[in-house]
Amino acid sequence: MSNHYPIGPVMLDVEGLTLAQHEHEKINHPNTGAVILFSRNYQDPEQVTELINSIRAARSGDILIAVDQEGGRVQRFQNGFTRLPPASYYAQAPELAEPAGWLMAAELLAVGVDFSFAPVLDIDCGFSQIIGDRSFSIDTELAAHLASSFRKGMNAAGMAATGKHFPGHGAVALDSHLTLPIDERDLDSIRSKDLLPFKRLIAEGLEGVMPAHVVYPNIDPDPAGFSRFWIQNILRQELNFSGTVFSDDLSMAGAASAGDFPERAKLAQLAGCDMLLVCNNPIAAEQVLEALPITQDPLREQRLQLMQGKPFMSREELMNSPKWLQTANLINQLNQNHA
Repeated sequence: MSNHYPIGPVMLDVEGLTLAQHEHEKINHPNTGAVILFSRNYQDPEQVTELINSIRAARSGDILIAVDQEGGRVQRFQNGFTRLPPASYYAQAPELAEPAGWLMAAELLAVGVDFSFAPVLDIDCGFSQIIGDRSFSIDTELAAHLASSFRKGMNAAGMAATGKHFPGHGAVALDSHLTLPIDERDLDSIRSKDLLPFKRLIAEGLEGVMPAHVVYPNIDPDPAGFSRFWIQNILRQELNFSGTVFSDDLSMAGAASAGDFPERAKLAQLAGCDMLLVCNNPIAAEQVLEALPITQDPLREQRLQLMQGKPFMSREELMNSPKWLQTANLINQLNQNHA
């Protein structure tokens, strides 16, 4: 095997603001492909740029850096970043969805992040606490339109988009971080509503998709992220998706039904996930890295390479650009109007 590893199938996290010595080895494991950053890894733009540079330096080969930076309740980097509104705010100002996608992406790319797990394509059905205002709208058409605009903005900045949580997390009240939600609807109901934003963005070239840790027992007994039916039959074949499938975090309670960590990872991979997330559990991440066979998969590697960020400007250039100043202003106004 060459010293230059391809992007592996496991996404893990790191503990602090700087890279610990024992984390170097994990990052350089052939099965590692990405690191997801959280609020605990972030102090300010300078610190996080250094952390990202040290993560990249620890690997012989490419590695992806990701973060959840949707806006609203889910924005890991705040100090030194524009405070982004929840997705639902854009329904009042649809013309801001695209500039907001650009702004979010440009600010992240300027510190070295490849991509944010966005946009949320879930349709808010009025009773999901975990989704709620993270959804662009309760109206399917409007949600699809706004998410499409947001993605266009991300792409314009040089960032690939990941639609989540396939096939739709908006109709269950329970939080899959804590338990395994069950959605009793049939396939036609989901096809005619929740799948529409996915269908539209996939037709437009969506680069990534993250399935939900939700079970739809009237359709398939397995949670979507462990289900060949959802990933192969519906996502790949029916919707013709050719991008990267990211498992949702395998350490969430919604994944526990699938067994121990190596078992969950293998099931998710068998179902068709290209990249497996193991977060906030360093021992589990190590178990998964060791348990998965080290394989060359040119198609998976090609998909993952398309998730690499293509920044156009440094942070300094961005902060001095008229486009950034104007967009940040508009977003701040949108937040104030709601306050």
